Amino acid sequence: MDIESYRTYCLSLNGVTEDYPFGERTLVVKVKGKIVTLADVDSFDSFTVKCDPAKAVKLRESYPAVQPGYHMNKKHWNTIEVDNSIPDELLCEWIRDSYELVRDGLTGREKRELLRE
Repeated sequence: MDIESYRTYCLSLNGVTEDYPFGERTLVVKVKGKIVTLADVDSFDSFTVKCDPAKAVKLRESYPAVQPGYHMNKKHWNTIEVDNSIPDELLCEWIRDSYELVRDGLTGREKRELLRE
């Protein structure tokens, strides 16, 4: 996966926006203002996603390229090295899982707004 594939996939998810709140190098993908995933656009050597805590541990144990979230809550976030050791389909699945976790945590009003988008 490269940065353009990552960005294109992320922006295909309903209601997603991109932002650069941490500087011009860090692409942050959000839904209703909540972070879904983030990555360094220059190097794109990794990206970070939200993850169910039990699944996060299992993924770290199963894939050397999956580590606790860099600069994030280690219980709920994983950082995935983009080193071609994990198929793109699985990377997309983890991005989608992150999106769904964030979406499911939105308020009722935010969820209704998202349905209209």
